[in-house]
Amino acid sequence: MSVLVVGMSHRCAPVALLEQLSMDQPLREEAAAMMVARPSLSEAMIISTCNRLEVYTVTASFHFGVQEVVEVLHDISGVDEETLRSYLYVRYADAAAEHLMVVAAGLDSMVIGEQQIIGQVRTAYQEASELGTVGPALHSLAQTALHTGKRIHSETSIDEAGGSMVSFALEEALSQMNLPATADLNQPFHGTSALVLGAGAMASLAATHLGKLGIKRLIIANRTREHAERLAKHAREAGVSADVVEFDDRFSVLSQVDIAVSATGADHFTITQSSIPSNRAPHLMLIDLSLPRDIDDDAALLSGVHLVNIERLHQAIDNRDHALTPSTQAAFKIVSEELDNFTSEQRVRDVVPAVAALRKHANEVANNELKRLKSRVPGMPEADFEEASRAVRRVVDKLLHEPTVRVKKLAAESGMVSYESALQELFGLAHTATESQRSTSVKLSQLPDAREITTTPASAISTVGASSSAIHTSTIRKDS
Repeated sequence: MSVLVVGMSHRCAPVALLEQLSMDQPLREEAAAMMVARPSLSEAMIISTCNRLEVYTVTASFHFGVQEVVEVLHDISGVDEETLRSYLYVRYADAAAEHLMVVAAGLDSMVIGEQQIIGQVRTAYQEASELGTVGPALHSLAQTALHTGKRIHSETSIDEAGGSMVSFALEEALSQMNLPATADLNQPFHGTSALVLGAGAMASLAATHLGKLGIKRLIIANRTREHAERLAKHAREAGVSADVVEFDDRFSVLSQVDIAVSATGADHFTITQSSIPSNRAPHLMLIDLSLPRDIDDDAALLSGVHLVNIERLHQAIDNRDHALTPSTQAAFKIVSEELDNFTSEQRVRDVVPAVAALRKHANEVANNELKRLKSRVPGMPEADFEEASRAVRRVVDKLLHEPTVRVKKLAAESGMVSYESALQELFGLAHTATESQRSTSVKLSQLPDAREITTTPASAISTVGASSSAIHTSTIRKDS
């Protein structure tokens, strides 16, 4: 049984497809339940953000596990399997563990080092735990990934380079706005007003950043007014003028602001071309932080109206230099350390059942021989028999001590051999055949369809492991 990741992100998929696969909490829970109901999947956790959709599962069969995840994604999203296979990537075993650590640290984010993703990973883990679809494997991996993310944010300067997608969106908006020069370059939005739609994490972060950048006035609208009032209170405590309007009245205040930020996650547009008043500001900046999109692209066709959304942020990121900085290099080094520790601990855990089976087998042999001794020498005094029993058990313990210590050490230090299988074969222990757990990192389009595989699952994964060795570098590297 190994962890399998099947997903797509801003690095490999168009925004329109990410939009189709985006899942709110009820849909994530439904999908996770569907995953664990499949024959080869035993655990499931789903991360769905504006930049990625990733399914983390535990599977007994690599190819069939991948196929079952694809089938569930098709059933949930309606996207055909051929399209999914064109854009999905696969990570397996150690590569899956490495990937989640990189993701949680913000190293795979659109804005490298962004801090929101670690909270999104934590939320995904908590949701799946409450649903009951997280077991020992995903629990251990999620905890390690969250710990890794915390270490990187506290031990490196990656936060200085990263920030968040919100801060990057505001930078892009600022570059397009015709604002008067200000003496204070730290407050480029000085004297402007903004409407914020939503009161969740992204909307709150946007309101906070706008306040720090000198916004004069905030108007907040949310379906639940109580949440909007709470956000407005926090803004006023930070020294920013803030008012609340009913969500249905949001169009009426568009004429009063220079900027409108939407981060609601609604299933329909919150701002359209027809909702923008003619008496608006000469330059109205619209910022859409949601996926699916909140603001209709057609709104930007109006004169003086500008739009920054996830798709345009992707394009801007693609034009940036992605060279590794000293802080990201230090972050990847931490991931490498944590990955080594995690995989060693996992291999030791994997070998423990085999060691326990060996000791049980040896004790059964000893008990049978002691019974035989008692039947062959019926007149032996009880004290002598007890002494003989202790001697036999001491021999068993001493014979097994060094091999069990060594096998745990070897398991911790090497990922090339299954010491569980070695013990089972060496001592003739009964065991169930399992697939190879070779670390795999590959595009889904490069894998055969599980329904076309005629070999046994074990031989199938071995073939993939061999053919993909040039694709996966195992140690830390940035995805293409």
